Amino acid sequence: MKIVKVRLSKEAEEVFKYLNKESKKSKIEKSILKSIQQKSELIKSNFQYGNPIAKKLIPNEYIEKYGITNLFRVELPNFWRMLYSIEEGETQIEIIAFVLDIVNHKDYNKKFRY
Repeated sequence: MKIVKVRLSKEAEEVFKYLNKESKKSKIEKSILKSIQQKSELIKSNFQYGNPIAKKLIPNEYIEKYGITNLFRVELPNFWRMLYSIEEGETQIEIIAFVLDIVNHKDYNKKFRY
């Protein structure tokens, strides 16, 4: 069985830090943060947990920046989304779930041109 590690991009890390800071005074940010932590654990136990995004719908920004060939979406509270890609780890016994973005509904719609 392969080990699944969840890593955050620089952008996702910034949003995670923001949510962490705001969660002390906001129930919404607290619920989003808690959900990210829960969903990350679910991804570790099943790396294909999220909804797959069709290849033709993957934003060019992610392809150019990260060279990804797959993308999964996980729904979070308050219409937020967590987007991640699967890649081979450094060894043959690990898989990396690389979280590219944690976005609110408005930014998600903008990225996917809805």
